[in-house]
Amino acid sequence: MLVRTRPRLRPLAVAATVLAALAAVAPTAVAPASAATPLTVAQASATQNGSTATVRGYVVGQPTATSTVVTSSFPNDYAMALADSPGETRTSAMLYVQIPSALRAQWGLRSNPSLMGHQLDVTGALSAYFSHPGLKSASAFADVGSTTPPPGGGSGPYDDTYYAAALGKSGNDLRQALHSIISSGTSAISYDQVWDALKHTDEDPANTANVIEIYSGRSISKSSNGGGVDDWNREHVWAKSHGDFGTATGPGTDLHHLRPEDVTVNSTRSNKDFDEGGSEVSQCPGCFSDSDSFEPRDAVKGDVARMIFYMAVRYEGGDGFPDLEVNDRVGNGTAPYLGRLSVLLRWNAQDPPDAFEQHRNQVIYDTYQHNRNPFIDHPEWVSSIFG
Repeated sequence: MLVRTRPRLRPLAVAATVLAALAAVAPTAVAPASAATPLTVAQASATQNGSTATVRGYVVGQPTATSTVVTSSFPNDYAMALADSPGETRTSAMLYVQIPSALRAQWGLRSNPSLMGHQLDVTGALSAYFSHPGLKSASAFADVGSTTPPPGGGSGPYDDTYYAAALGKSGNDLRQALHSIISSGTSAISYDQVWDALKHTDEDPANTANVIEIYSGRSISKSSNGGGVDDWNREHVWAKSHGDFGTATGPGTDLHHLRPEDVTVNSTRSNKDFDEGGSEVSQCPGCFSDSDSFEPRDAVKGDVARMIFYMAVRYEGGDGFPDLEVNDRVGNGTAPYLGRLSVLLRWNAQDPPDAFEQHRNQVIYDTYQHNRNPFIDHPEWVSSIFG
């Protein structure tokens, strides 16, 4: 091109000019090709022009309508929602991804519910889906840091750092590694401070003046905490009498198992173990109870199970607190045991972590205790340790 545009140059001048031009472009020409930086969900949502792009985001659920994203009991493998935060609950901050039939078995949420919370790179056309900013006709998926999701789970944002010492382990080795991880570098709060913490961890994403009660699912004013009949109070999901640890700093104030609940419902649950059956609980639709057990509503059964499994791994008896264990019975009384194990295992599998649970885990880690519930990040670890 340079020769044609400068025909009057002498041959030596032409050669020098060409060599100079090649030297100028050589670094770019010979450097290895690098993939374009993926778009964020926010960028992809603002660029709905039909072009092909790769978007990086966390799996936060499955869209079923323009303003509806489900986070459990996925109806099919046709779609997923991505967000820039794993705890995102606002559909306006999500990108709806259409999953073609050839990729549904590997990437659909009904078949792979453990993908919830994973960070993915997805390539497709930036085009509206469900009349909402979307990515249609997805042609490629990749778990960030790997090419396919490992069996039973996958990589997460804290695997290379927080969970590094646990990766590749199973059974008791995994349990010991997780105990060390979640017991190190933690902070504790007082029982009085739990009130304000729960107003943050359990805030209703649809009404920031309220919290959501764990068993009833009711959204109630943050200021309605106390001991009155219609107030909410601090429910110990691992009943504090099971091990008699009370409200002392430690298991008695551990936010990973403390949740808001209606005073009346909390009284009905009392210190009962978890199992299925009984009579429906007043003011708690979908909850059942009998003389020695309590069954929460379906939407939080997995949440309850993962809180119990966390407590059993976190408190092993070496720090002045009782050695908490899960067993397969009810009626454990004041012994440091809680059941029923077989039911809790089933609940963990049936109700995978949703965006609310993941967001709560993140808030506790970032703001309060600086430790995580590993079974929210990796629900497949439950069966490895307790199964």
